[in-house]
Amino acid sequence: MSDPVVDKIQKNPKYLALRKKRNSIGWALTLLMMVVYYGYIALIAFNKPFLAQPIGAGVTTLGIPIGMGVIVFTVVITAIYVRRANNEFDSLTSDILKDAAK
Repeated sequence: MSDPVVDKIQKNPKYLALRKKRNSIGWALTLLMMVVYYGYIALIAFNKPFLAQPIGAGVTTLGIPIGMGVIVFTVVITAIYVRRANNEFDSLTSDILKDAAK
């Protein structure tokens, strides 16, 4: 059995555009995150001397700020997605639901 409202929403061109936009940004941000994360892990695995270089005269090595950078990058791309979802995707969803209610 199929719900006519669901069918109406799935055939709506705005819904198809929403899916395409949401999927494209989702995959792009996922790919970026994987490159950054796995790049850092590969650096740990294959170039430990680079990460073990001390910064200045202290005991902190180069690996610490790079690792923190990975964490900050995660927060930034999450914020990018949330901002886009709140501004663009939510308005498209609202339009689609209004069209389906007609």
